[in-house]
Amino acid sequence: MVQQEPAGAPGLAAAGEAEACGAAAAATAEVRLSRRRWAVVLLFSSYSLCNAFQWIQYGSINNIFVRFYGVSTFAIDWLSMSYMITYIPLLFPVAWLLDKRGLRFIALAGSALNALGAWVKLGSLKPHLFPITVLGQVICSLAQVFILGMPSRIASVWFGSREVSTACSIAVFGNQLGIAVGFLVPPVLIPNVDDVEKLAYHISIMFFMTAGVATALFILVVIVFKEKPPHPPSRAQALIQSRPTEEYSYMQSILRLLHNGNFLLLMVTYGLNTGCFYALSTLLNRMVIHHYPGEEVNAGRIGLTIILSGMVGALISGIWLDRSKTYKQTTLVVYTMSLVGMITYTFTLSLGHLWVVFLTAGMLGFFMTGYLPLGFEFAAELTYPESEGTSSGLLNVSAQVFGIAFTIGQGQIIDHFETKAGNLLLCSFLFLGTIMTAFIKADLRRQQANLDNEQTKVMPEACTDPIVLEESKL
Repeated sequence: MVQQEPAGAPGLAAAGEAEACGAAAAATAEVRLSRRRWAVVLLFSSYSLCNAFQWIQYGSINNIFVRFYGVSTFAIDWLSMSYMITYIPLLFPVAWLLDKRGLRFIALAGSALNALGAWVKLGSLKPHLFPITVLGQVICSLAQVFILGMPSRIASVWFGSREVSTACSIAVFGNQLGIAVGFLVPPVLIPNVDDVEKLAYHISIMFFMTAGVATALFILVVIVFKEKPPHPPSRAQALIQSRPTEEYSYMQSILRLLHNGNFLLLMVTYGLNTGCFYALSTLLNRMVIHHYPGEEVNAGRIGLTIILSGMVGALISGIWLDRSKTYKQTTLVVYTMSLVGMITYTFTLSLGHLWVVFLTAGMLGFFMTGYLPLGFEFAAELTYPESEGTSSGLLNVSAQVFGIAFTIGQGQIIDHFETKAGNLLLCSFLFLGTIMTAFIKADLRRQQANLDNEQTKVMPEACTDPIVLEESKL
């Protein structure tokens, strides 16, 4: 008796054969690193810096802009929160564009919108023109949607498996350094004077400088930024590039991510940590001025300390991950120390010694800001081979939602109670995030794909003749 082949079996067999051939093609592809990769990541980091500077440039001298425009502190806080609000509804359209149009299109759009927003702000140099500055800030917030989800994607597309975490850290550096410059420069350029005309003059200097830098960076993006290198930089990336385009479904990718329990836990914990950072950055000027009146410049320097120490932490974490691949353990340690740092900062802010605040703020920043690239890279590991732009975007949506909630909540608590109560709110949520991080399993799919492809040296005969994979470095 002859058994009939089940219906659909030929299709499944063909699909399996195609998948095997795709994996074999990835294993035999030439893996090579491009010299241009460093120019690409540094250029991205630069226009990300400019965009982040425009996010915090109002909040770092909140009290001065309140007096200049004659609005409430809450209105100035909303200039920062506009970045968070804009990101949430536009994540999915921009992530879809990233997958359909590619890195270069997204880079051009982000840098162009960043420059346009900077020029619009130059039309708001009169106290009654606050709506114009809001419009400019909203345009810059649109640019941010094209920027925030890019670091892990750039790292994966352009960098090898042994440097991908370091590259992601460098890409995130730009955003962090921009916030640092945003804390440092505005208090220096714009003194706290009563004369409105003098204020307008100093504000115009800052706006002109920002617009000029943003425009120059857009021109460089047009010239330098390419879609991808001539050859895949890693076996995992070769496997993705060998996948037929029609196999990829954007909506199916999102659904798979939302059914990934480990990623969902990471999405919530990342949102809690980064949301606390957003609230702390937005309200830092108000908190420091409350305890140390007239110290606008030092408030900015404290913010600078938080960011610079965080950049050091991020770099160390990135190098450590590239060598150890201990994503879960590193993330948990850094998250726990973020909680310890926040508790220490909370109870030392009101002691009356600025040097103590600088010290504890530096400790807090080393871990809290240093956590940001860790989250991107851990997500890329947990969700491979899904698009890094989609996974990073979902992390950032979580961060924006919690950032808005924490900024409003902590701001109201500070207004009606005291700064310590507001900071304790953040401590409680960081504690929750630490507990949840402990439950994330280290399912490192990207690392496994690199190992599997490394073992596959010869393509199956069904696909083509045997070819040995060679990996070269520049």
